[in-house]
Amino acid sequence: MFGDIYKGRKVLITGHTGFKGSWLAFWLQQLGAQVCGYALPPNTEPSHYQLLKSAVRSVEEDLRNREVMETVFSAYRPEIVFHLAAQPLVRKSYKDPLETFEVNVMGTANVLETCRKTDSVKAVVVISSDKCYENREQLEGYTEADPMGGHDPYSASKGCTELVAASYRKSFLNDAGILLATARAGNVIGGGDWAEDRLIPDAMRAASEGEVMTLRNPASVRPWQHVLEPLSGYLLLGQHLFEGDKSCAEGWNFGPDDESFITTEHALELLQKGWNAVQFEHLPDANAPHEAKLLRLNCEKAQSRLGWQPVWNTETAFRKTAVWYREYYTAYNLLTQKDLDDYIRDAEKKDLIWIN
Repeated sequence: MFGDIYKGRKVLITGHTGFKGSWLAFWLQQLGAQVCGYALPPNTEPSHYQLLKSAVRSVEEDLRNREVMETVFSAYRPEIVFHLAAQPLVRKSYKDPLETFEVNVMGTANVLETCRKTDSVKAVVVISSDKCYENREQLEGYTEADPMGGHDPYSASKGCTELVAASYRKSFLNDAGILLATARAGNVIGGGDWAEDRLIPDAMRAASEGEVMTLRNPASVRPWQHVLEPLSGYLLLGQHLFEGDKSCAEGWNFGPDDESFITTEHALELLQKGWNAVQFEHLPDANAPHEAKLLRLNCEKAQSRLGWQPVWNTETAFRKTAVWYREYYTAYNLLTQKDLDDYIRDAEKKDLIWIN
């Protein structure tokens, strides 16, 4: 997979203790990479990262501590860097906007400055968000050429992250022989996410306790995708960068097909098919902070230039997610390995470029 580029490579992941980061670290280990993680300790209980009992070399530290970060990079000498660490929650960004900007903007600047000073680094993939775009609540999907923006502090911080990355790429990294790309994905689901104020984790926690979940915005439309979908895009992008493809050193969208743009209410109905313990009720919060109601990504660029395509449709993504949690809560089984194996098998059936 991915041209066997990751086998034996030193890869550093920031945010490896989080939901997406733990899945990425797990997959990279399967690909034979030597993985080092840099992140705060897991902030949820349970934690997907801890449940996996990963052998990843782990440094538990804050992105804002550049002195420690530089020491870690100097000692480990990574070749490829995936930057995922962030304050990822919209509602939390309203409660603590300064921390959100410090972590997401200056934390990213610290990572890129450290990469600039580390001559072993050849490729960097900065994971941003679909919320980095100036959201006009339009039906058309946002393309990589659309302007950055953001109403809430989280979204604004991700727009800033993109600008910081572009500045470092143009001002420093190109001259240093380091190829940098940013990657934007939509709402990511899958087993092992226990973050607060997220639809799927909230629904799974309620189901595990026999409770009815409160749904604040049933009509909000989101581009739902299984976590393995954007990860395959990140890994494909990392491959191209490491191989020296300068045309890939820019921004990329990795989102689902149009049929995956469904309301939050429909999303919970799909979860119920995988686990009938999922129950919910509508209870709008008139005092809730602003959140985007419509957000789509246009992924034609990744499809045409990278040959990247989604593997699982919406129903499969939600079924896999619900079954993962059902098995964990009812039998304490972890289906992470099975889900990855199934995903790779289904990608083989589609003859996707990264599987060859």
